[in-house]
Amino acid sequence: MDLRIFTEPQQGASYDDLLRVAKATEDNGFDAFFRSDHFLKMGSASGLPGPTDAWVTLGALARETSRIRLGTLVTAATFRHPSVLAISVAQVDQMSGGRVDFGLGSGWYDAEHEAYGIPMPEIKERFDIYAEQLEIITGLWETPDGETFSFTGKHYQLSDAPALPKPAQSPRPPVIIGGGGKKRTPALAARFADEFNVAFVDAATGAAQFERVDAACREIGRDPSGIIRSAAQVVAVGKDDAEFARRAAAIGRETAEVKQNGLAGTVAEVVDSIGRYREATGITRLYLQVLDLSDLDHLELIASEVARQL
Repeated sequence: MDLRIFTEPQQGASYDDLLRVAKATEDNGFDAFFRSDHFLKMGSASGLPGPTDAWVTLGALARETSRIRLGTLVTAATFRHPSVLAISVAQVDQMSGGRVDFGLGSGWYDAEHEAYGIPMPEIKERFDIYAEQLEIITGLWETPDGETFSFTGKHYQLSDAPALPKPAQSPRPPVIIGGGGKKRTPALAARFADEFNVAFVDAATGAAQFERVDAACREIGRDPSGIIRSAAQVVAVGKDDAEFARRAAAIGRETAEVKQNGLAGTVAEVVDSIGRYREATGITRLYLQVLDLSDLDHLELIASEVARQL
């Protein structure tokens, strides 16, 4: 089981905060450091000192780390033009020596779009944009050296783009797709995904979505086993009940609620929860949503006591 650390910097984190967590992620042997791609806080958090740009952040972290993989869960298709995004991600992949995993979604958070004046089409049009972006970004990366890439769609048109720079990984960085849509999401995953992620859902819901993705793969003649199954869950672990309760309180969650809706409790409880989730869904990769970025001891505990039992 790959364990990855997943952060939500829009809730209030500077680049230096993220750097400390990324280095602790690497030092403690986790597989990857991921971050959300949002520009506005959610809920009652202050959001101070304000948002940080995901790909600017990851480019910097690429030079400050040496082993862990880096990526987003997930970049919104509404935020950036696909050609520009392809260039940015390829550059970060080069800067990291080929350690980027690229998560892309359709976008969903209305409030941040309104706050920053970013257009937020209705869901059907948004999915059309998303599908075109996946074609363009992967097409630019996979175009052979010396050739050009053109695309004609409803929302984007490219004419003889040089398809540069190339990412360090060939033919491209792994693509992560997720979400709960029952038709178009599995179909896009079957075409483009190297990994499919179910986020913050129970095991039965996750298993059903993975089955839809498998069916979509079979429909186009793709082997479903070629797509990694992953999940994201909030995490709050303590050596004992008191330490767990303190960590739950620090992220504004009730102990009973976070146990029901996340990976939470004592070490033994969390190991058991992960085991049951893995058995029910077949996941081989888990993103641990760490919300208190000041508590680096939390990462050390997960690495030393939880990870070794998996």
